[in-house]
Amino acid sequence: MNIEALIASAADQGASDLHLEPGLPPAFRVRGQLKIAGKTVDNQALATDAKAILGESHWNQFLERGSFDLSRSIQGIRCRLNILRTARGIGFAIRLFNSFEASLRRLNLHPELKSLIHNQHGLVVISGPTGSGKSSTLAALIHEINLTEARHIVTVESPIEYRFRPRHSYIRQREVGRDTPSFQQALIDSLREDPDVIMVGEMRDPETIRLTLNAAETGHLVFVTVHSSNTTEAIQRIVSAFPAESQNGICAQLADCLVGVVAQRLRYREDIKQRIPECEILRSSNAVKAHLHSGDFYKLKSALEMGAEHGMWTFDRYARWLSQKKEFYTTEQARNEISTEEEEPEREPLESVPSSGPPKKTFIPRSTDRPHSPSSLAPGKDPIEIEPGLSELGRILRPNSPEKS
Repeated sequence: MNIEALIASAADQGASDLHLEPGLPPAFRVRGQLKIAGKTVDNQALATDAKAILGESHWNQFLERGSFDLSRSIQGIRCRLNILRTARGIGFAIRLFNSFEASLRRLNLHPELKSLIHNQHGLVVISGPTGSGKSSTLAALIHEINLTEARHIVTVESPIEYRFRPRHSYIRQREVGRDTPSFQQALIDSLREDPDVIMVGEMRDPETIRLTLNAAETGHLVFVTVHSSNTTEAIQRIVSAFPAESQNGICAQLADCLVGVVAQRLRYREDIKQRIPECEILRSSNAVKAHLHSGDFYKLKSALEMGAEHGMWTFDRYARWLSQKKEFYTTEQARNEISTEEEEPEREPLESVPSSGPPKKTFIPRSTDRPHSPSSLAPGKDPIEIEPGLSELGRILRPNSPEKS
């Protein structure tokens, strides 16, 4: 089976991830469990697919550093691909994303999370371990803004995982390594671009965290993700990224700009045969601000447990709410609700962005009108795709392209 067929098979099984390694059978992560099945994968076939997907310029970068991250729509399924060199040859780690627009209802999240988007400025942190659905929750919050408010939203991601269709909001998505050389440069740029909302895919280093906090303090609503198992740990990880002499200042910044922290994990529900997010929600109350100012992180747990009136949720209380919930949005409903409208065009660059200097501006259109073959995944070989006219803004933003016959 080629990579397209394997991705289609993974989607049919409800897998969140697909792993391909030369000399081993494909591995599918289904409901958190790894399932290995099928014939062994050939190294030459994987190398051919990798080269076709990356194109000549990205292939050279891959050979130089031994890995490459990108996102693509393959067989109509949005995927994040990590292509890596291993002891056996060239392997793939592929994350499959929902084929529907993420929203709080569709992800079975508590409506209380919607209150996080009503702030005009501040910092919202989405945390959790790898594979816990942080990106989906982040996309759902951005989508809720897009559905209801006219705001200018700038996202900085590596790579872009969910593509947003502008509804009421004006949305710009930038991919690190393609549209901008780094998270830091994109954040510096964004402050000159008149944004209302900034989404940062991940805070990975002290400089990115510092710029993110500055943006949240200067009148922007900023959404970020952090790897952690609970809300207190998320705060500690942000602060501990800085040297000891700087941490008091970071604590003060967090106390002033924090809107809320959401920690989530996925819990399998036997009754609906799928995993549901289970959350811990810490909101910025007077008690939380006082503990942040003083650096007393161990006191945040008690503030969380006593903060129900401020919209806070412990994992235990959230689990009780889930146990009483009668209706859940299922993947079967998602399939039935998928729009027959075409997706808006995803434009891939002809050349990669160098590590410094402005990104190149030559783009080619991509299409999902026909099934992809490995050769069709190479840059420059797809016909023009028509953007759907879903709103007045969508019609304004529609690029000039020939109409379908």
